[in-house]
Amino acid sequence: MKKELITLTINREQYDVVVEDNELLSNVIHDTIGMTGTKYGCGTGECGACTVLVNGEPVLACITLAKAVQGAEIVTIEGVAPEPGKLDPIQEAFVEQAAIQCGFCTPGMILVAKDLLIRNPKPTEDEIRDAIRGNICRCTGYTSIVKAIQDAADSGLCCRSKP
Repeated sequence: MKKELITLTINREQYDVVVEDNELLSNVIHDTIGMTGTKYGCGTGECGACTVLVNGEPVLACITLAKAVQGAEIVTIEGVAPEPGKLDPIQEAFVEQAAIQCGFCTPGMILVAKDLLIRNPKPTEDEIRDAIRGNICRCTGYTSIVKAIQDAADSGLCCRSKP
């Protein structure tokens, strides 16, 4: 398999990595770079645990080739917070509403919620449920997740700018 040196911009930092033609973005982020917030769940783009933002849009990293996003701005859960040691208002709302149980789906849920609230700062419950429909949670039953996203929207602090 052919290997190639590429540069990825992740959370505003550049990383030079050697990848194979078929190497997945989720594997590069998690295994090569060591950002463990991006989870590899289903491997088929069905669960949403691997969601990252690419140029501000949610992307399933388990079905995206690393080479395909060279030159793009990639944001992982590690890059959502406004500064080190602080949480994004969406992250705070997830904690306050106990929307985190095992935590496996949480990074993807938060990134999808961030995208939603940037595009639609005052979503309805139906719009929230529609936005997270591609992210599977096996623990919470979604009620606390929806409430957390509603609380983050109500705060008005989370949707001012892209991460």
